[in-house]
Amino acid sequence: MAKLFIPSSNETITDFSKIKTILNNHGIMIEKWEANSPLADDADQETILAAYAHELKPFMEKTGFKTADVINVTPKTENLMAIREKFMKEHRHSDDEIRFFVDGEGIFWFHLDNEEVLAVTCNAGDFMSVPKNFRHWFDLHPNYFVKAIRIFSNIEGWVPHYTNSNVDQKYNP
Repeated sequence: MAKLFIPSSNETITDFSKIKTILNNHGIMIEKWEANSPLADDADQETILAAYAHELKPFMEKTGFKTADVINVTPKTENLMAIREKFMKEHRHSDDEIRFFVDGEGIFWFHLDNEEVLAVTCNAGDFMSVPKNFRHWFDLHPNYFVKAIRIFSNIEGWVPHYTNSNVDQKYNP
């Protein structure tokens, strides 16, 4: 279940419809997706993509996204702390960053145009679309486990362009 944390007011929101409204007001899309069949913990990429094809295919056709893959980060992932560090710096992308959480947990941090910061904890079933050029960072902490479908129109568009604002350092553990 997604939850939204607003650091400036120390408020946590768990009502999905309220989270969706707040994020949509900033151009960020969050949805809920469900698999059309149960998935084993060790399901491979092809099986995972097939289980969500009823959601994935219409989304990709509607938006023009071309490819999807599955990323699986666990505490045993090689170079885990280097991967985390790369995600934890505020950055932008020249393409939308789209993730669907199959399993695990991760936190998207958003630096809004009004300089407010929001944090959205995503879990299994949460679909998140971060608009291109939107300032954000992502944290794997505290569980260091994320299994997610990544959706691309152009994989080169997902290259991070770091802002060097250091705003992320105020919020990172």
